[in-house]
Amino acid sequence: MGRVLVARLDSLGDVLLAGPAVRAVANGRQADGSRPNHVVMLCGRQGEAAAAMLPGVAEAYSWDCPWIMNPAPKMTGPHADRLIDYVRNSRITEAVILTSFHQSPLPLALLLRLAGVGRISGASTDYAGSLLDVRLKPGEDFPEDQPEAERALGIAQAAGFRLPAGDDGKLRVSPVPDVQELVGDGPYVVVHPGAAVPARAWPPLHHAAAVELLEGAGHRVVVTGGPDETPLTATVAGPSALDLGGRTDLRTLAGVLARADAVVTGNTGPAHLAAAVGTPVACLFSPVVPAVRWAPYGVPLELLGDQNAACRLTRARECPVPGHPCLDSVSPEEVVQAVERLIGGVSSFSTHVSTRRKARNR
Repeated sequence: MGRVLVARLDSLGDVLLAGPAVRAVANGRQADGSRPNHVVMLCGRQGEAAAAMLPGVAEAYSWDCPWIMNPAPKMTGPHADRLIDYVRNSRITEAVILTSFHQSPLPLALLLRLAGVGRISGASTDYAGSLLDVRLKPGEDFPEDQPEAERALGIAQAAGFRLPAGDDGKLRVSPVPDVQELVGDGPYVVVHPGAAVPARAWPPLHHAAAVELLEGAGHRVVVTGGPDETPLTATVAGPSALDLGGRTDLRTLAGVLARADAVVTGNTGPAHLAAAVGTPVACLFSPVVPAVRWAPYGVPLELLGDQNAACRLTRARECPVPGHPCLDSVSPEEVVQAVERLIGGVSSFSTHVSTRRKARNR
């Protein structure tokens, strides 16, 4: 059994999107008769909880990456040595570095070479020299406009790893807990109003209005959020929705999302967690990053928001356009209509944008 490191050093959602690639690496190179691999997942602190939930991950190690984290830690000798020593002591023989289009695998590849890793694979637009044994050239060896989960799986496949027979390549997490005592009986819709950065957030009062409309349409609503989002979830939940703000860790949140009929959220980690448990998503998606790459993967999806707004592809953390038109222009009524389509089974795996917004963008 080989010990293979799979690296995805950024956010929770990015780690979840690496899931199919991880399963391929764990499956090993079955064509040459090898046994399954022991996969070590290297991630940042924001992705550690997600890495622990991925099928195929035998152990996870967190390291604050100076060229990816924001704010970035200082790159010092001792900081680099912590990673190098861990990899060397873990007897890692091979590594697959997963990156997005704007990231380079080369700094990490250098550290892994210093740690003695013999074979390293990654995608790099820059000349890699001896740092990569398997180098994919973005835009030449694969298209950049593809879902992140497929990009990551493509890197793993180029390294020689394949998904096991019968694996459909969708997102997955390990078995989720039974949360009935937390959410009660009966169907419900989850509304998750928080976002990792302001540019991806729908206004709190829009969320609150959508909750009221969903309840008026006969849906029970559960509002979720982290410990630092309890004022937000209280505002959104109002007097009658179930407010779970601050009451769930990531695994419990997965259980809550798994039981839901649909999830309303932005382009943030819980959207990918919902996809990983197979729940349809109405996604308020700010086009600061391309939806073709980062929309929830492999589940019925309603994509809401003006994908041709002026902020398109800026990767902005703060909205660069006055009035935040890409999302603020989405009405609570449109969100409720999207949820009804998802629950009614008339949405598909492709995206849906309102007819009114399509007409405006012609």
